[in-house]
Amino acid sequence: MGQYILAIDQGTTSSRSIIFAPDGAIVAVAQQEFSQKYPQDGWVEHDPEEIWESVTTTMKQVFDKCSLSPEDIATVGITNQRETTLVWNKDTGKPVYPAIVWQDRRTAQQCRELDDDESLVAHINESTGLLLDPYFSASKLAWILDNVEGAREQAEAGDLLFGTVDTFLIWRLTNGESHKTDATNASRTMLFDINEQCWDERLLSTFNIPKTMLPEVMDCADEFGVVSKDILGCTIPIQGVAGDQQAALVGQACFEKGMAKSTYGTGCFMILNTGDEPLQSKNRLLTTVGYRLNGKTTYALEGSIFMAGATVQWLRDGLKLIDDASETEALAQRARQDNGVFLVPAFTGLGAPYWDPDARGAILGLTRDTGISEIVAAGLQSVCYQTKDLQKAMESDGARPTTIRVDGGMSRNDWVMGFLSDVLGAEVERPEITETTALGAAFLAGLQAGVFTSVDSLTECWKSDSIFTPRLSKEERDKAYDGWKNAVARIRCS
Repeated sequence: MGQYILAIDQGTTSSRSIIFAPDGAIVAVAQQEFSQKYPQDGWVEHDPEEIWESVTTTMKQVFDKCSLSPEDIATVGITNQRETTLVWNKDTGKPVYPAIVWQDRRTAQQCRELDDDESLVAHINESTGLLLDPYFSASKLAWILDNVEGAREQAEAGDLLFGTVDTFLIWRLTNGESHKTDATNASRTMLFDINEQCWDERLLSTFNIPKTMLPEVMDCADEFGVVSKDILGCTIPIQGVAGDQQAALVGQACFEKGMAKSTYGTGCFMILNTGDEPLQSKNRLLTTVGYRLNGKTTYALEGSIFMAGATVQWLRDGLKLIDDASETEALAQRARQDNGVFLVPAFTGLGAPYWDPDARGAILGLTRDTGISEIVAAGLQSVCYQTKDLQKAMESDGARPTTIRVDGGMSRNDWVMGFLSDVLGAEVERPEITETTALGAAFLAGLQAGVFTSVDSLTECWKSDSIFTPRLSKEERDKAYDGWKNAVARIRCS
């Protein structure tokens, strides 16, 4: 058995398998996209068999891209799209319904009805750290049981199993031997008490979910089962699991209270390590499990922005101002400073801390000499201003981020990262390895397997590529941010 680590990164649009060396360096990557299904307005589904096929295919393909063999792999780590909900028959292994994706809003009405119960809403917030919302797994699972013929009867007879994507993959990879999840994924179901670290009986009763369906909740570095020999030709233990954003927190080595990571993909997720106490947000941020190691839980605050890379996609595909995202950096550099143009990308409403679903996007402050450069720059700046909104919300909750580490596609744009540092008034660090989600899964698995000796050794593996430091004075920074707040105020509906 070697010392290399295989990380499975099962995302919303594709699955990847990445082999990491014992020092955290990437050896090889294999990726496969799969289809997105939209059967009705607001519904988003995946075919579980397609997810499974994409994972097993990339697990095999990654070895074609390097000189290693499966025998060189010490351990497997899994990270996954969170909240996405699957239910399958424990005897046949067949899903009873497609995977209902985290973006799916079909249970909005059910959540609105429950929202009238103030005691329930308060209990959800205090127990799970979450808001009552269709985003999380509980209402999705209830919908499957209530709308798929025979599902409830089968569930009550103990024949059906529930899991987020990690659980489904573990179950399949171990040939049905292991029905487990980790504490970070459990914390996104809206059924898990993050204080007591157990399934919440009141919420199981509210959503009418049999407890027998639920997986065993493990530490993030733990024994999740063994990959069956028939997949890669040898058995390999699965020893690290975390939801994608929490995995990125680990991959960024944010192990100290006050450290935060911000991932810039389609949207942006900012997670702040708040230490061993869950901090209840007064600004509608989410309290969640950052990671759990050796039975000890580290908590986090999480804020999400709906439009980050998606804003750049709109500039490219909607307005056709650019042909490729890579052009934005040069255009932004040409924009006039302090041009007064603000782009508020509320195409699907505003996320944290506003939570205004009816707000709509706008470009404000246009003058006769506004050109493409200014509009593109405003689009990029909007991502930074929204990050500032999250930073401010965290500060007012009593948890100021001291270190901000960035990853995701947009983090490679030096102009954006420079402006981000300016507007936050904080150092922004970009790592050498920006595949931090998969790296986090590899770190967790390697920790359990003994490839890494401690959390300190993970910190040593993390290497900075660039540090961006603020260039604006506090006065200049405040003036710019005030302009943004005024722009947001003009498009808000609630």
